[in-house]
Amino acid sequence: MKTLLKIVGTLVSLGAGYAGAKIVDATWTKFTGQVPPKVSDADAQAEAGLRHALTFAVISSVVASVIQVMTNRGTQRAIARFSKDIGEI
Repeated sequence: MKTLLKIVGTLVSLGAGYAGAKIVDATWTKFTGQVPPKVSDADAQAEAGLRHALTFAVISSVVASVIQVMTNRGTQRAIARFSKDIGEI
């Protein structure tokens, strides 16, 4: 059961990370009016100044870290809860 919950936790983390990245991209575009300076987009990187690139990197990293911590905590809680429920049976 723990392995299944860890797999589900990983999948939830990936989905949340994807959604978080899309939210950061949309928010960045809305507030700056520019395309986010991502590694995969050389044109956007060339247009972005150092301040914009660093700001985007920091914001993206913070969002990714928060998502990772929250999904890890949720997975640990689920494992503890289901382990307790199985022990009571």
